[in-house]
Amino acid sequence: MTYTFRFAPVFNRFDQLMDGLVVTLWVSLAVIFLGLIVGIVGALAMRSRFSLVRGLMQSYVELIRNTPLLAQLFFIYFGLPSLGIKLDSFVAAVIALTVNLGAYTTEIVRGGIDSVPAGQAEAGIALGLRRLQIFFLIILKPAVKTMFPALASQCTLLILGTSLISQLGIPDLFRAASQIDLDTYLSFEVYLVMCAIYVTVVLLFRGACAVIYRLIFAEREPTPLTLIVSPS
Repeated sequence: MTYTFRFAPVFNRFDQLMDGLVVTLWVSLAVIFLGLIVGIVGALAMRSRFSLVRGLMQSYVELIRNTPLLAQLFFIYFGLPSLGIKLDSFVAAVIALTVNLGAYTTEIVRGGIDSVPAGQAEAGIALGLRRLQIFFLIILKPAVKTMFPALASQCTLLILGTSLISQLGIPDLFRAASQIDLDTYLSFEVYLVMCAIYVTVVLLFRGACAVIYRLIFAEREPTPLTLIVSPS
């Protein structure tokens, strides 16, 4: 069986794919930003002294982590209108993805904070530091260093998961590729190019995360001056 590859019709409509990629990136950036906020607030709620707050947050995390993202997306867009809450497809997509990412981020942030030894906070109290000073100066940086790789991986999955918003008619990268496929009947070529674009975006994102991690958290070798002035 022979097959003649025809990439020219796909590349002739490459601008359509790029328009879809722009939508995918905008949705991804908005959801990552909002999801991190939800995760931080959720992690603090999980450490609340009030059992009701902890229970509600734990229920939210378990509900989201044990249901499909597509089901969550459809519930918000198709289910809520039954209660009189009708949302624009773009807004519904951002909310659904944010709620999903927020649940996973909550657990990642909570684990990062819990990984910091309690003795460090106690040392801050002994030095007379305030609670906010202890949190930002002693707990936050080592916690972020611990959770950063997991957060980067979860955000990577989020970028790939945005392909589901095409089910709501949003013209993202996946939707654009599907439309080109319908017009050209070149499924192999269209989806190969689409996958190559996704791979490129994800690799660039992971590379950017690696650079950020090295710039912020890489251990620096002590300079000769540091060795001289440091106490023996």
